[in-house]
Amino acid sequence: MPLALQLISRDTRLEANGDGAAFDISASATRTFLCRLTVFDQIEQESLDVSIWGSADGETWTKKPLLKLPQQFYRGTTKLILDLSLRPEIKFIRARWELNRWGRVAPTPMFVAGLDLVEVPPMSRETPTKRIALAAG
Repeated sequence: MPLALQLISRDTRLEANGDGAAFDISASATRTFLCRLTVFDQIEQESLDVSIWGSADGETWTKKPLLKLPQQFYRGTTKLILDLSLRPEIKFIRARWELNRWGRVAPTPMFVAGLDLVEVPPMSRETPTKRIALAAG
């Protein structure tokens, strides 16, 4: 059964910079995840930056993000792959978000968003593949 995580719960109202809860990914078979950031609501003249950070112990986090999703300004969905297969020391991940607001209207930014990750299942070695025959010519 592929691992499924909600690093930012669906319909979470974000009004200040913050960090999400830590999730243990040590049970993941592939350590590769499809990340889907969805912005459900927002106000004008603001931006949302979401990143994913890693840790070996759930306490000390990487100095740089493992993945930075594209900056968001409007409603919609963005998908990226997080591949940790070459980072065996990473046992925990969490989301971090930063909000920015500009203009003359209300100074507090507001996004309603969610970030969910679904483990990409391993490919079976028995999956049939088509071979292209090279013609000798």
